[in-house]
Amino acid sequence: MPRIHVCSLAMVEETVEKSGARSLVTLLSPGTPIVRPKQIAPERHLAIAVADIVEPAPGGILPADAHVRELLDFVLGWDRAAPLLIHCFAGVSRSTAAAFIAACALEPQREEGEIARALREASPTATPNSRLVALADATLRRAGRMTRAIEQIGRGEACFEGMPFALEIE
Repeated sequence: MPRIHVCSLAMVEETVEKSGARSLVTLLSPGTPIVRPKQIAPERHLAIAVADIVEPAPGGILPADAHVRELLDFVLGWDRAAPLLIHCFAGVSRSTAAAFIAACALEPQREEGEIARALREASPTATPNSRLVALADATLRRAGRMTRAIEQIGRGEACFEGMPFALEIE
């Protein structure tokens, strides 16, 4: 069964090694250095330069429709032959939003609340970036259901870094 793995920047190498991931999505603020693991081919690595913000902030790149479309194009092109790894700096907000978005896009028949509950069960610290989720909700024409599902699971436990986890995709 295909899996989407999520981790922090510090855990990328280890998570790629343990999970066997061969596709990688990076969501980091511009200028944050990232070394692509050797197991990930350059064409299977998507880097999105976006800040973990939900409204404009000085020096921060606000998540936009273009970022969500780029994520969706990449995820929908994933062959599911090997796991996909999504990471951000802490593995808590941007990456968990992207994993939720990916699961909703890859399983359009699956109820958003079910995916959100699976996310919460897999990660007690997940606090998906609400702006990324809202943009994807509109793009995927989910009529607010994605946003409501994330609101229903609430904010995750406070932490400095989330523990790596995986979501099953059918």
